[in-house]
Amino acid sequence: MKMQSSLDCLMMDIAEVHTSLNRVAAHFLAPLALGLVLTACGGSSSTVAPVQVATNLVATSVRQAAPSTACPYGGIVVEGGIDSNGNKVLDPSEVTSTQTVCNGAPGANGATGPTGASGASGSNGTNGTNGLTTLVLVTGEPAGVNCPNGGNKILAGLDANGNSVLDANEVSTTAYVCTGANGTNGMNGVNGVNGVNGATGANSLNSLVSITPEPAGVFCQYGGSKVMSGVDSNANGILDAAEVTASSYACNGAPGANGTNGTNGTNGTNGTNGTNGTNGTNGATGATGPGITWVNVTGTTAQAAPNKGYLANNAALVTITLPSTGVLGDIVQVSGIGAGGWKIAQNAGQSIITNGVMGNSGSEWMARDTARNWQSVASSGNGSKLVASAYGGQLYTSTDSGITWTARDAVRNWFGVASSADGSKLVAAVNSGQLYTSNDSGVTWTARDAVRGWYGVASSADGSKLVAGTIGGQIYTSTDSGVSWTARDAARIWYGVASSADGSKLVAASSGGQLYTSTDSGATWTARDVNRIWYAVASSADGSKLVASDFGGQLYTSSDSGVTWTARNANSIWRGVASSADGNKLVAAANGGQLYTSSDAGVTWVARGAVSNWFGVASSADGSKLVAAANSGQLYTSGPTLTPLSTTAGILGFMDGGQYDSVDLQCIDPNTYLVRGYVGSLTVN
Repeated sequence: MKMQSSLDCLMMDIAEVHTSLNRVAAHFLAPLALGLVLTACGGSSSTVAPVQVATNLVATSVRQAAPSTACPYGGIVVEGGIDSNGNKVLDPSEVTSTQTVCNGAPGANGATGPTGASGASGSNGTNGTNGLTTLVLVTGEPAGVNCPNGGNKILAGLDANGNSVLDANEVSTTAYVCTGANGTNGMNGVNGVNGVNGATGANSLNSLVSITPEPAGVFCQYGGSKVMSGVDSNANGILDAAEVTASSYACNGAPGANGTNGTNGTNGTNGTNGTNGTNGTNGATGATGPGITWVNVTGTTAQAAPNKGYLANNAALVTITLPSTGVLGDIVQVSGIGAGGWKIAQNAGQSIITNGVMGNSGSEWMARDTARNWQSVASSGNGSKLVASAYGGQLYTSTDSGITWTARDAVRNWFGVASSADGSKLVAAVNSGQLYTSNDSGVTWTARDAVRGWYGVASSADGSKLVAGTIGGQIYTSTDSGVSWTARDAARIWYGVASSADGSKLVAASSGGQLYTSTDSGATWTARDVNRIWYAVASSADGSKLVASDFGGQLYTSSDSGVTWTARNANSIWRGVASSADGNKLVAAANGGQLYTSSDAGVTWVARGAVSNWFGVASSADGSKLVAAANSGQLYTSGPTLTPLSTTAGILGFMDGGQYDSVDLQCIDPNTYLVRGYVGSLTVN
């Protein structure tokens, strides 16, 4: 009974140990624990020793087992052993058995449950903010830099503050719609009984005047003459009706009243009949009307009289002084028909209101950038984008008509440059180098073709057709904006080249040889004129009017696409030449001389600027903006600018114009005259 009691005691201790184990671990370790307990209780001797309860208990440890080939779905690792040190923790050194218990495979998904009831509708989202309204504001633009003759300024932008007013800080774009220049006022006719027609003025280039009788009527109460003028645009020597641009009338004055007849004498009484009285004399001629009588001034000075017109007809400057005392409404007109032009001088205290008058292109030049070995310049059609080359330096571009310049590419022996009409496509030549093209107004450049003695280059308006000359080599053309080039004609000293707007008509200068023209974009060439030291050439947009420079000789012009040529101006070291799109306005550079401009397709020339080593010149399409390059000097620009609002008061003030320029003045008080109209570009001081 005593032994049984001891065994029961041990079994109770084992049960307490089992309750502290994980069920799985306890099941695994139960046989081991039982054996240990039995050994501690003793053997089969008849004398039973007192039972000694073991102080070291069985311990377990459970930890997670990572998925492996043993447990594809994970599981645990159960470690067992005797807590030898009695710290009630199964230390690693006490582990005597290990068993892995794996998780079963995941069960199959259960059947889908029934659809739940629909949830309540969500609340409406907040309304979006209204978009901004675009506003446009049109205001009058006074005459100035943006609109030489005034016009409208158009502002646009988003109405950010929603006040339906385009505020200043909301303006995002600005544009201008400009008024065109005023046409020239017609000349007043001459009044007076049977007034004598003024002397016929000298013929001007491509300008015609027609005088026809004017019957009594609306324009001339007592009859007179109708004076019509205009440009002979079809060159037939006749002023056709479609060519008339101005008309005026020279009217007869009212006839004087006839004198009354004398009365008959009375018969004497029974005497002889009395003699008839004589007829009365005619009344005096009526006063001269307010029309203009023209005076042909062949000298260099003239004193103006009220209601007179003056034709400055001298190769030198003609100075015409205003009447000393003006009467309200008096007219004074001046036209230049001589090469010397004209100047209107003032008396003490007098001035001329010149509001809106544009100055003459080429009369004033502004120095730009710094002194370099400038060689050549080129311009976009509107004159705003320019490119210039410096030999032994860089290329330079401008986007503000030459006010500021930016260096481009690298230092090379740059020579000729050319530009498309919009200024985006450029081509430049390097002597003993390559050709270079740009499609971004000169920001970046790409080398083209091979190393040659490149010199002059030219471009069509769209920049697709190019032509380039070489010194001692051939001439080359391109139809893909310079990507590929084709050799043309023969080896010559090709200097200057020029192109029509469409690139079909070309002209090239051969130094020591002839001029050459092409009508098929350079495929074939025809020799023109004779051997000279041809240097530069320029062309009108249609290729009909050409100009060429003879280095050490004269300038030459052609009006038949180069078939015939006419010598112009005097001998000089002529270098660069440039032309407006219509071929009428030209500019030429004399090395060691001055710049020269022409407004009549090269028939007459006016010296401009200072003496310098002028090399290259360029012109805008309308001839209003010019640029010139001085070798070892600076770049220079010239353009029409609004003149001051009036001349300087007194004898220091004046107004002048060139050949074919004219002005119409009217007295508005004894010392002030107003410009009613003008033709050409005038200079105001």
